Amino acid sequence: MKILVATDGSPCSGAAVAAVAARPWPADTAIEVLTVIHSAVPFILDPTYTIAFIHMDQLEKGRKHAPQIVEGAAAQIRRPGVTVTTQVLEGAPKQLIVEEAERFGADLIVLGTHGHGPAGRFLLGSVAHSVVLHAPCSVEVVRARAAAGT
Repeated sequence: MKILVATDGSPCSGAAVAAVAARPWPADTAIEVLTVIHSAVPFILDPTYTIAFIHMDQLEKGRKHAPQIVEGAAAQIRRPGVTVTTQVLEGAPKQLIVEEAERFGADLIVLGTHGHGPAGRFLLGSVAHSVVLHAPCSVEVVRARAAAGT
């Protein structure tokens, strides 16, 4: 079995990592922990270059923290009989998670959700929603409150 775990280091994606770590996977399961570096601020040139600077600054911070995010998640999941690898990509998470699932040959994608609701999805977009719609395999969306037992 091949499982792709998408994480951004947030408590919501931490719940997804914890759910994968808690499960008894069959022997020879391959799990890839993925994070996608992206900026929440679009790259727009403005006269003062303020927005462009913020965009580039967010990408640089993402590049710095991404290895820690995937290695921390991988350490939680690792156990005998399960192969855990990590991957860091840069771009649009909605698109790259689906593309990486296809490349990896994933049987399952596991990711968390921030649970912004309809208004938040409209304004921010929903990575989980988009992945569910476009994934080449089954997708499990883990809610942090469900993982905490509330």
